[in-house]
Amino acid sequence: MTTDPACATAHGDLPPEPGRRTLVAVFESPVADYLLKFAADVGYRTVLVDPAQGGTVKAAGLDSDTDVVVTDHDRPELGEVLRDALAETTRWIGLMGSPRHAPPHIEALRALGVTDGEIGRVHRPIGLNIGSKAPAEIAIATLAGLIADRNGRPGGFDF
Repeated sequence: MTTDPACATAHGDLPPEPGRRTLVAVFESPVADYLLKFAADVGYRTVLVDPAQGGTVKAAGLDSDTDVVVTDHDRPELGEVLRDALAETTRWIGLMGSPRHAPPHIEALRALGVTDGEIGRVHRPIGLNIGSKAPAEIAIATLAGLIADRNGRPGGFDF
């Protein structure tokens, strides 16, 4: 009888496969803190980038296995950060924010000369729609959405 590797890993009989996944959280925030903690727990290499502390997305080592999550949509550096992330190779770029409010990144990116096609690569809203309110819940919903997307799944309870 052959053992399903996914079941063996879930039961602790096999170690998880080492991945090359990287999660870059942009802007220091309570959500970023939880997001980085939980992402590390599920095997991501994690990086915090905060321009206020001299960090740049270009220095974060972005590649095709990198997911970038911008955790604050009210920062004045929003346009520049997204422009720089879009200029690099990334698997996925998302911006937190309520769908009830106008997306601030569109005009910021247009003002920097970013094309609508590139702007369309920025996902918003992000995460699974579970009604998250607290920072830890928002981080869980975001990370669950990234895992679902990486695995080609819709998320939620549809199998």
